[in-house]
Amino acid sequence: MQFLYLTLCFVASILITPLVKKLAINFKITDAPNHRKIHNKIMPRLGGLAIYISFMIGLLVSHQHDPHLWAIMVGSLIIVITGILDDIFELSARYKLLGQLFAATVAILGGFELEFINLPFGGELQFGFLSVPLTILWIVGITNAINLIDGLDGLAAGVSSIALITLSIMAFIMGDAFVVTISLILLGSTLGFLLYNFHPAKIFMGDTGALFLGYMIAILSLLGFKNVTFFSLVIPVIILGVPISDTIFAIIRRIINNQPLSAADQHHLHHRLLSSGFSHRQAVVIIYAVAVMFGLTAVIFSMATIWGSLLIVAVLLVAIELFVEAVGLVGKDYKPLLRFMRR
Repeated sequence: MQFLYLTLCFVASILITPLVKKLAINFKITDAPNHRKIHNKIMPRLGGLAIYISFMIGLLVSHQHDPHLWAIMVGSLIIVITGILDDIFELSARYKLLGQLFAATVAILGGFELEFINLPFGGELQFGFLSVPLTILWIVGITNAINLIDGLDGLAAGVSSIALITLSIMAFIMGDAFVVTISLILLGSTLGFLLYNFHPAKIFMGDTGALFLGYMIAILSLLGFKNVTFFSLVIPVIILGVPISDTIFAIIRRIINNQPLSAADQHHLHHRLLSSGFSHRQAVVIIYAVAVMFGLTAVIFSMATIWGSLLIVAVLLVAIELFVEAVGLVGKDYKPLLRFMRR
């Protein structure tokens, strides 16, 4: 039945996206080109509304009865309203964060809280009073990470789709039918939109889509892996390796350059690939490939022994560092590991 819901949401998204595009054009909810942006013509945004509506259709048709469902519906509505307001009025970072915190609070009230993890060599680590701030940090962090990579046609939608495929596989392995169903409903809704968003894009998802996808992926991964082992907690981090690593290195870059953490720049992963001579489509496909690598690594990681998991993490960290240095993600002169290997 889950694949029937996926197909339904895929078709719904294909049919709804042109209507949302017309709505965005009529009300002038558009994205104008500037020196920081890749596109060179005015583009309708608000495409995330099509993803959200298709997702809600899937939820209603699938008749889910999980106790977490109300939090998903209310929290996602709050985050979508925040995104719509930002797409229309370009909210300040403060108000966007306020909407995200509100949605994260709803998720926590609905049971999406990281309370403890089982340590790999025995024992249990209780987070206590830190469980709420850690959960909020995860939800807000992933929500913004997806938003940060939304810089090329089809990039955020494609990377999110790969993450959702991986999440659904992992949830299937763990026997969590609810997470499988929700992930596939969201996947179908996103893939339908991606047909209009892949280069050359006809519509952008805007913050409506980026915030919604980030929020949903954050809480689905939290629901699937909370209160489990330390190494199981690493799995969603690996699944979301592309947006997380891009965000972390953006923070490092800004600290090194004495810039505010909220400052915008053109040194994100997709910018660096374009600067290296890759075409728009090539850059997107390369990042898709990296996201698939992270997804496969997460699946292998889940089946490995403790020492095997440690080895996978070590190899993955070295591979990430080499890739970051090769494309100049932190800066052109930041190449410590490459210099060490040359010596």
